[in-house]
Amino acid sequence: MGRDFKTIGVIGLGTMGAGIAEVFARHGYAVVGVELNDETLARGREHLDHSTGRAVARGKLTAEDQAALLERITFTTEIGEVKAADLVIEAVVESPEVKKALFQQLDGIVREDAVIATNTSSLSVTELSTASSQPGRVIGVHFFNPAPVQNLVEVVRTVVTEPDVLDDVAGLVRAVGKNPVVCGDKAGFIANTLLFGYLNHAVAMYEGRYASREDIDAAMRFGCGYPMGPLALLDLIGLDTAYEILDTMYKQGRDRLHAPAPILKQMVTAGMLGRKSGRGFYTYEGPDSPVVVADEKTPSADDKPQLHHDVRTVGVVGTGTMATGIVEVFAKAGYDVIYVGRSDAKVAAVRETIERSLDKAIQRGKLEESRKADVLGRLTGTTVLDDLHDVDLAVEAIAEDLKVKTTLFENLDEICKAGAILATTTSSLPVIECARATSRPGDVIGMHFFNPAPVMRLVEVVSTVSTKEEVAETTRALCAAIGKVPVSCGDRAGFIVNALLFPYLNDAIKMLEAHYASADDIDTAMKQGCALPMGPFELLDVVGNDVSLAIERELYLEFREPGFAPAPLLEHLVTAGYLGRKTGRGFRDYSAR
Repeated sequence: MGRDFKTIGVIGLGTMGAGIAEVFARHGYAVVGVELNDETLARGREHLDHSTGRAVARGKLTAEDQAALLERITFTTEIGEVKAADLVIEAVVESPEVKKALFQQLDGIVREDAVIATNTSSLSVTELSTASSQPGRVIGVHFFNPAPVQNLVEVVRTVVTEPDVLDDVAGLVRAVGKNPVVCGDKAGFIANTLLFGYLNHAVAMYEGRYASREDIDAAMRFGCGYPMGPLALLDLIGLDTAYEILDTMYKQGRDRLHAPAPILKQMVTAGMLGRKSGRGFYTYEGPDSPVVVADEKTPSADDKPQLHHDVRTVGVVGTGTMATGIVEVFAKAGYDVIYVGRSDAKVAAVRETIERSLDKAIQRGKLEESRKADVLGRLTGTTVLDDLHDVDLAVEAIAEDLKVKTTLFENLDEICKAGAILATTTSSLPVIECARATSRPGDVIGMHFFNPAPVMRLVEVVSTVSTKEEVAETTRALCAAIGKVPVSCGDRAGFIVNALLFPYLNDAIKMLEAHYASADDIDTAMKQGCALPMGPFELLDVVGNDVSLAIERELYLEFREPGFAPAPLLEHLVTAGYLGRKTGRGFRDYSAR
């Protein structure tokens, strides 16, 4: 028989504590809210008045419900008032000394069967529990901010947490409309461990001047559908908070990838804390303002990329999904396109696919009927590579095989006219290898479109050490002209998106491998705690575990970073043929669905 929770104690009524108190009071529980003194108690009451008032204004709460909700909360400065509570949650300052002293104090106040919980986001729950004479009843309940809105709660078990405490608290979290994910006790828990590893890597990428802050953020927003870019997100979280979380994670796990990037400490020391100070990776109108203003790093309107080459005709080599999408994108944007396939049937299939795509767009009202004939009229299919002799841009979109690609570039070098730009859509191979196969490496560039090309707006424009600046600028301008968002980066494994995405996915696999949390809970944590469109295991099964493994091997080979070594579990799944959705089984089994 599980515990019957009726009264909840919340100690600390800052933004987080007040939010937790609101969640429980909203669901009919009696709440005792405790603060240090009358001044902080008044502020806590204000937090609740404002939060519930906003809910009333938005029609999510009636005025009567608001009054009843606030009536269920007892505001006090006397900690002894929590003596009748069935569960006490502390939401005080992130200091182990303060929290442990509080747990010792609670020992002499609450009943023996009461549960004591900490809302810490980074401290060791096990260490805090040692301050209690009954560490088995201590648990972590990490709400996300703002607690009334965010559905995720990480329920953190220690090695001594009693199983019934874990079950009862997870049940209570569900009863107040939240999704509990259960995990072990290590710094960062699920969401912060995976999120901050990724954020730290983005900072290192920026610090190494590999790409601009704008391009790093745009790459993850438009390439992965993330709600915010990593550097803008760090500014929102607070660079001091991020540094503390990473430092705690590193000290506990000794994972070099969690060692805070040096520039983070420099920025924190300089008072560049992000939005709250008005300056972080970006500059804001003022402290606590979300409005970004131009600074010395902001690209000038005068720097808008210009076309240094007159591009009218585009050649595309390949007839697969990516090649077909690229053909459609250029034709829709008003360019004449010659595409090359290995057989008449493959060439015909490209046109049929594009025609189907246009018909669907017309049905949805996204394309005028009159434009269909115009787009199709711009297409010329051929099986003869030499027909590309007069194109202004040749785009290679064939198999990810370096030998096949370099042979093609040798041919394009001989066929294409002087001044033509030669582009590869590779997502993982060195662009310089393709350039070296030609007598004009300065004209060779990477144009990494994302799948499906007609829908995804990002293109990574990859310059090698040989690429001429005018070629890179023309390519960026061309991407903008076809409605894409170009980001510039150098020629190294993963470019921007894959170099940030796949180490994060690898970390998630390691977390699963260590039995730290289930695949479902990890996916839920990242979707609900970080607002990502897909959880890591959902994404891996969509991408394909074989594709993921190949990319992770490339990253490991290039950077020689031990943390990038593919997780053994991924290797085993690929060996077993469990490649994801395409084979019916990956991290999940799809065969019965």
